[in-house]
Amino acid sequence: MEKVLKPMSGYLALVICLVLFIASVVLFITGTGSENIVNIALAGVCFITFFFFIKGLMIIQPNHSRVLNFFGKYVGTVKDNGLFFINPLYSSQKMSLRSENLQGQTLKVNDKMGNPIEIAVVMVWKVGDTYKAAFDVERYSDFVKMQSEAAVRHLAMSFPYDNLEDDHAPITLREGGDKINSILEQELTDRLSKAGIVIQEARISHLAYASEIAGAMLQRQQATAIVAARTKIVEGAVGMVDLALKKLSEGNIVELDDERKAAMVSNLMVVLCGEKAAQPILNAGTLYN
Repeated sequence: MEKVLKPMSGYLALVICLVLFIASVVLFITGTGSENIVNIALAGVCFITFFFFIKGLMIIQPNHSRVLNFFGKYVGTVKDNGLFFINPLYSSQKMSLRSENLQGQTLKVNDKMGNPIEIAVVMVWKVGDTYKAAFDVERYSDFVKMQSEAAVRHLAMSFPYDNLEDDHAPITLREGGDKINSILEQELTDRLSKAGIVIQEARISHLAYASEIAGAMLQRQQATAIVAARTKIVEGAVGMVDLALKKLSEGNIVELDDERKAAMVSNLMVVLCGEKAAQPILNAGTLYN
């Protein structure tokens, strides 16, 4: 588990380092001029102490951290920013805590119905647990890329692209919207939590049929749209014809037998359902001649 450390300030250690460095230089110069071996030895001791202290100084930038180890044993993580002094024998690993964008590459996968589709996602992530990111996976950035691709493939295979083939599908990739994005975020969280990664946002950035079936699917969508439009037109035309016959009958405007009603219905349906405007034709005779 991650353990957050708060080390001592490094400003006092920095002053000590400067004093030791100056003392080592002065002692070395005075010892060399007078051939005083003691001064030269003291200069060496001061320089070694200076080197030891300077190794313990550590600068942490905002939204960065240092993971500390002591001969292979995890000591803790420093998340505060500033100048600090730690045990010079500690080894440290830099780790960014900033949010990062990942634009996934466009993947070609089969949806739930077996249709090849192209899908890509964009996600925002950051390191939440430095211990897991540093020790539970080899390279957490590569782990994020690989597992995000696996999550996208699993998402695409779990839902149909649209409801053309599955009319009863409660969720589709094309119309799922926030629900699909929420499922994607949960899938990524489950996969990346073992590396201490926090998913802040995940969205589908590209979604389309694969090129080999895109033309056929477009024709199918167009045909479906045409059928739906024609259905609405026919329903409206039938209602208008029924209203016209009722108004003619209620107002005693004209008496129509069954044959004339059939002819009127036929003419009205042609006019109302036709794609082009009807051209009026005057009948100089009668309906029966």
